[in-house]
Amino acid sequence: MKRRAVLVGVLAAFFAGSAGADEGLRRQAVGLFGEIKASTGAASPQAELGRALFWDARVSLDGKTACASCHFAQDWGADRRPFSPDARGALTSRHSPTVFNSVTQPTLRWLGDRKTAADQAEGSLGGSLGFPSREAALKKMNELGYEAAFRAAFPQDAQPFSTANYGRALAAYQATLTTPAAFDRFLAGDDKALTERQKAGLGSFISIGCAGCHNGPELGGTMLSKFGVVKDYWLETGSKKIDQGRFAITKKEEDRYVFRVPMLRNVAKTAPYFHDGSVETLDRAVRVMASVQLGRTLDDRTLADLVSFLESLTGEIPANYAPPGQGLEK
Repeated sequence: MKRRAVLVGVLAAFFAGSAGADEGLRRQAVGLFGEIKASTGAASPQAELGRALFWDARVSLDGKTACASCHFAQDWGADRRPFSPDARGALTSRHSPTVFNSVTQPTLRWLGDRKTAADQAEGSLGGSLGFPSREAALKKMNELGYEAAFRAAFPQDAQPFSTANYGRALAAYQATLTTPAAFDRFLAGDDKALTERQKAGLGSFISIGCAGCHNGPELGGTMLSKFGVVKDYWLETGSKKIDQGRFAITKKEEDRYVFRVPMLRNVAKTAPYFHDGSVETLDRAVRVMASVQLGRTLDDRTLADLVSFLESLTGEIPANYAPPGQGLEK
C-alpha cells in the first residue's frame, strides 16, 4: 500500500508539473500571438456581393479569370503553382498568398504595397483581372447586371456603383474567411488540443526566434523584413531569379530584398513557399528560414517539432468558400 501511495504521488506530481508547463507555454503564446475565431452570423449584403464577384470569372478581360482563379479551396486559399496566370495570359511576378485570415494584416502582397484588402481587390481589376481601366471594369459589371446589387449593398452611398465599392465588397467577403485551428483551442485553454510534439515545436518556435517576426494572431503579416538576414536567400532556396523585393518600388537601398513577412496560418497546406514558390516542402522551408534568417542549422528532432507545430495552424476550409449556392453552409 505504501509503494502504491508513493507511485500515486509521483504520478500526481508529474501531471501537475505537465499542466503547469502547459499553462506557462500558453501564457507565453497568448502574449505573442492570440486567437482567431470563426466568422459568425449572417453574411452582410456587402459580403454576399463580394462573394459573387470573387467567384465570377466573367468579371475579367478574358471572361475566364476570377479572383478565385489564383486562390483555390484545395490549396487553402492559395495557389500550388509558383506563379498564377492572369487575364492577359501572363504569369504573376510573385507567388499568390492565401486569402484566408488575410484581411486584418496592415499591408498586403509580398511588397506590402497594398494597405487594405479593399485596395488590393480594387487594384486587381487592372492587375490580374486585366481591365485597361476602372471604367472598363464597371462597364463589364454593368453588362453583367451587377449595378442593382451594388445599390442594394451600399444604399447610403451617393455613388454605390463604383470600383471602390467593388473593393469594399471583396474585403467584406474575405473578412468572413477565417480558419481557427487546434492552436486556437490550445490558447483558449484546451491542453489536449496540441500533441506533446506540437507543444515542443511551439516552445522551439518561440525560443529560437521565429516569433520575432511571425507574431500576432496570424503568426506573421504584420511587418516587413529582409529575406536573407544572415546570408543571401537564394543560396538556400535555389531561386532561379533574384528578386529585389521592395527596392523595386522604393529604390531605397535599405529595401533591397525586403518583403512582407508572410503569415503562417494554414502554412502546411499552402506550398510552395516564399515569394517565388522556390521551395516545395514545409520542412525544407523551415530549414531555409532557420539558416538565412537566424543563422541556425536545425537538428532533425527540432525540425520535426517545428513542422508538427506549424501543422496545428491548419483550420477548416470556410464553408462559404465557394460560389454562391455551392458552399457547405447549413
